Amino acid sequence: MMNEQENLLESNALEYYRNGIVAEKRGEYNTSVTLFFKVIATLCDLQILRDKGSFPSNHSQRFRILEKEYPDLYLKIDNDFRLYQTSYRLKMDKNTSGVLKHDVEALFEKLRVNF
Repeated sequence: MMNEQENLLESNALEYYRNGIVAEKRGEYNTSVTLFFKVIATLCDLQILRDKGSFPSNHSQRFRILEKEYPDLYLKIDNDFRLYQTSYRLKMDKNTSGVLKHDVEALFEKLRVNF
């Protein structure tokens, strides 16, 4: 069962990533920021699933687990979450999208997920 859940999370992360890349190429940076953040959240869930055998059911639970048990991931996702929230109110730019994309790619590598 866990392998099936891992595969689903990896598949979702890759789908968000591919669509984030397309949005970024089109200059749709609010969309790319949103999708890249979804990749980060999904990959954090994957890390938790691999280590704990289950994953959080919402953002609050994810943040609590990360803060307590994965401080390096917590610092990254906390910063990126602020950028993601800003995308609701402001127009994002290529630089902001690039920051999240860089974090996504680092997480893919850390978790050994081919992207």
